[in-house]
Amino acid sequence: MEIVRLQEKDIRPALELVWSVFREFEAPEYTDEGVEAFKQVISYETLLERFRRGEVHFWGSKVNGKWIGVIATMGESHIFLLFVKREHHRQGIANRLFRTVEERCRCLPDIKRMTVNSSRLAVPFYRRLGFTETGKERTVNGIRFTPMEFMY
Repeated sequence: MEIVRLQEKDIRPALELVWSVFREFEAPEYTDEGVEAFKQVISYETLLERFRRGEVHFWGSKVNGKWIGVIATMGESHIFLLFVKREHHRQGIANRLFRTVEERCRCLPDIKRMTVNSSRLAVPFYRRLGFTETGKERTVNGIRFTPMEFMY
């Protein structure tokens, strides 16, 4: 398994993976408003434009030519998306995606921390990576999250 930086042609299939995994794991806990808000957040047109401007960065992992995991950052150090297909959970893929971004951030002299707005289900995963909560769980536009940070 290899982690690669996504190219423009990879954005749509990566977002399809994100939407599929979100619907399976997160959407059942969201209100209709939250599901719709998340759908808007990961809009292909919006994220493609942000990708082209260098505001969003994507990495992913493929097996047999199919995307199995995706991580995206807003700016350099805010984890915006991290999703892995169910059948590939507990294989270290999310960890490797995170470590790829972490290594990149460590090379940037002005970045001393990474942040994430974690879903309830992912909080234990981020704690294992070394993240700590910086606030209580909250809901904005129907999207539930806990703000967390990782300091180096």
